[in-house]
Amino acid sequence: MARGRSDQNAAILEYALRHLERERDEIQAKIDHVRRQLGNRVSSTSPALSSEPRRKRVLSEAARKRIAAAQKRRWAEHRRAKAKVE
Repeated sequence: MARGRSDQNAAILEYALRHLERERDEIQAKIDHVRRQLGNRVSSTSPALSSEPRRKRVLSEAARKRIAAAQKRRWAEHRRAKAKVE
């Protein structure tokens, strides 16, 4: 009994695999078609296609101070709200 069920599961999995491979091939054909239409016009600003490492963002001292002050205000509000609840 278990043997028949195993064969049935294998048949279902094989069918699913064939179907998924066919879908993959269709999608790949569509991707290839779009790439041919684009030619070499693909944007080089995409991080996935760019070979250059991303540059690190640099904040000014004033910007860091503004961000730190805003975060301190947020935490102070959070602590005040928590103290009122308790």
